[in-house]
Amino acid sequence: MATEIIKVPDLGMDAASVIEVSVKEGDVIAEDDTLIVLESDKASMDVPAPMAGKITKIKVSEGDSLAEGDEILYLEVEGASGGDDKDDKKEESDSPAEDAPAKKETEPKDAEPKKEASSGSKVQQVKVPDIGMDSASIIEINVKPGDTIEEEDAIVVLESDKASMEVPSDVSGEVVSVSVKEGDTVSEGSVLIEVKTSGGGSTEASKEPEPEKQEAPAKADAKESKPKAASEPEAPSLAHAYDDAPVAPSKKVHAGPAVRKLAREFGVDLAYVPGSGPKGRIVKDDVAGWVKKRLQEPAKAAAGAGIPEIPDQDFSKFGEVDIQDLNRIAQITAQNMARNWLNIPHVTQFDEADVTETEAFRQSLKGEMEKRGVKISPLAFIVKACASALIEFPNFNVSLLADGKRRVQKHYVHIGVAVDTPNGLIVPVIRDADKKSIWQIAEEIIDYAKRGRDGKVKADEMKGGCFTVSSLGGLGGTAFTPIVNAPEVAILGVSKNQVKPHWNGKEFVPRTFTPLSLSYDHRAVNGADAAKFATYLCTVLADIRRLVL
Repeated sequence: MATEIIKVPDLGMDAASVIEVSVKEGDVIAEDDTLIVLESDKASMDVPAPMAGKITKIKVSEGDSLAEGDEILYLEVEGASGGDDKDDKKEESDSPAEDAPAKKETEPKDAEPKKEASSGSKVQQVKVPDIGMDSASIIEINVKPGDTIEEEDAIVVLESDKASMEVPSDVSGEVVSVSVKEGDTVSEGSVLIEVKTSGGGSTEASKEPEPEKQEAPAKADAKESKPKAASEPEAPSLAHAYDDAPVAPSKKVHAGPAVRKLAREFGVDLAYVPGSGPKGRIVKDDVAGWVKKRLQEPAKAAAGAGIPEIPDQDFSKFGEVDIQDLNRIAQITAQNMARNWLNIPHVTQFDEADVTETEAFRQSLKGEMEKRGVKISPLAFIVKACASALIEFPNFNVSLLADGKRRVQKHYVHIGVAVDTPNGLIVPVIRDADKKSIWQIAEEIIDYAKRGRDGKVKADEMKGGCFTVSSLGGLGGTAFTPIVNAPEVAILGVSKNQVKPHWNGKEFVPRTFTPLSLSYDHRAVNGADAAKFATYLCTVLADIRRLVL
């Protein structure tokens, strides 16, 4: 066994701070495992292990400032490594550092002629510099056509498996076009944007010779840009890892490539994760803790939707406001509506029932209504028709169990009727509607409406429904899409009657139609059955005598 001293590699910067130590003494690591994360003003990078072994001593801690050649840790590795090898390595690492100043001195001289370019405006391409890797994905674009940028302004953020970096502009001017989009894979030399420059110094003419003169200055230039590529600047989080393509972050975050990769694997938007590291940096434990907390939270109205809640705003900035509490009925209704809409795949079947004859029959009962003291509304006929339809189509009279493998078939017919009250919407239930006469149903509807206005409908009277009818016929409208009242699997929306010309085969005659909107849970009911159910309702409502067949 031999002990290797692992040092900071060529960073391409004077110094960088240790913002995360990813290992501890005693750890057995593999080659390329991340040892520490370094960060400067413009970039951050994971420093990988150059070999496998066991860590015997760590020489750095978070907050330390390191430069090339500083010791990071001692690593116990298999086999022996002679001192000559170490000296060779040292010479190899030192030689570029010795050559660098000389090369950097020649760089301005090479650049001198570039400043003799014309002072007129020219369009210049800004390309990907030497990024120290074969390719990287664009995870953020910071400019758009028409923007005015300065030298060193970040134009895109690139990311690979091990690092991410901001690519700064090397010219000033107006952005003419953007040649890439988020998710594109680019490499050295890929065109990012075109910039219209003015004056000498940074013109197209000045940049064209660079690829040809890359031979000598390339090493010095690469040393400038390579760390930026091998380093990982503060790139935004890759939120919503439900797909593989990077998406625009919610906001900029402070995290390294390893943390971002972990967040992608869990589908975490790092913008929502509080950081516990130096300067609020997000570390792996923060991501793990955030995921654990989310899993332990009780289900909310939007649970399972994978969407963030709508944030509150300060509306008082725009005018006078006051905050009002929702009553309990309104709160429960809102929660149920959100839950039902998010959990049930809704489909709505629209149809029209020709109720001309039924309406004529209803009007003929006015005298008897006065004697009985009971007014029969169109809703009473609709409730009776729905009860008959549930018997004819029993697959509408079911509830799905939460395991997704079973359903409950009901052998009773209870119809809920949505009632608008001063306190909000309630749905009292008419029990055994299939066994009751239209007179009895009409009487219960009137009773529920009266007691609903007075707040006297009991909780038990709003439970056990098999199917719901929501009628807006008295208010107007031509159609709407009601939300299924779970655990039921269907609901009927009724709109205002309309008199329309109808072709009877010889001529157009006026007929009265009731618009129907049948929403259903597509997990329990298929489209063909829904169409048959709606057609059956239209048939029965067109000739109420069918209810006695």
